[in-house]
Amino acid sequence: MRVQILTFGILKDWLGSEGSSIELDDGATVADLLERLAHQHGGTPVLRGIAVSVNAEYAVAAQVLCDGDEVGLLPPVSGGVSRAAGGPQLPVITFLTRDVIDAGKLIAAAKQGEDGAVVVFDGIVRNHTRNRQTLYLDYEAYEEMALKQMDELARDAIARFGVRHVTLVHRLGRLQVGETSVLIVVASAHRGQAFDACRWLIDTLKKTVPIWKKETFVDGVVWAAGEPFPEDISVNGPEAPHAS
Repeated sequence: MRVQILTFGILKDWLGSEGSSIELDDGATVADLLERLAHQHGGTPVLRGIAVSVNAEYAVAAQVLCDGDEVGLLPPVSGGVSRAAGGPQLPVITFLTRDVIDAGKLIAAAKQGEDGAVVVFDGIVRNHTRNRQTLYLDYEAYEEMALKQMDELARDAIARFGVRHVTLVHRLGRLQVGETSVLIVVASAHRGQAFDACRWLIDTLKKTVPIWKKETFVDGVVWAAGEPFPEDISVNGPEAPHAS
C-alpha cells in the first residue's frame, strides 16, 4: 500500500518538503512508518517526541494504516476559511486568516447584553526573542487539522468553564512586528470563568494545534522550538543508532 506523507515546520527542513509518498506492507502501523523513515534518513532522532496525524486526526503509534492515508508528521507546535462564519449570536467563531486581524471588530462582535465580562488574549509579534532582534515571523499550519482542533478547543472551553462565547483566530503567512498573531475573545456572565477559559485556550492551543512559527532575525532564521506535545498525542520515533 502507499500512504501520503506531509511534513511541517522544521521537519520539512530535515526530512524534505511535504507531498511525498511511501510504499508500506499491508497492515503497517504508524510505528512501522516512523521506523522506515528513520532508516531512510540515517537513523535521524528528529522523529522522537513528534505527533502523527492520519487523515487530519491525531494517531497513536499502534494505529494500522490503510492505502491512500494522509499521514502528517507534526513537530511540537509554536503557538483561511471560517469554521463558523456568521454573526456574534454563534457560541463559537474560529478561523485562520492571512489578513490582518481586526481585534477591535472581533471583540465588539463578541459582546452581548447578558455578558458581565469579556476577556481577551491578543498575541502580538514582539521585536526580539532571546536577545535577538526580530525582523518578521512566518506562520504555517496543517490547515484542515488546525481548523478542526481550534473548533474543538473553543467548544471544549464552553463546556468546561460555562462561558457563553469563544472567538479563536490565528494568523498565517508573514507577520511584522506589532501585528496580532492569535486572538482569543471569551464572553461570559462572570469574569472568573472568562479568565480561566481564556488562559486554558491559549495554553492548550500552543501545545496541540498544528501551527508552526519561523523566526527571521537580523542574524539568522530558525523554526521556533515548540512545547512538548501532551503524552496522549506524542509519538516517539525510533531511537537514534548508537555509535559502534
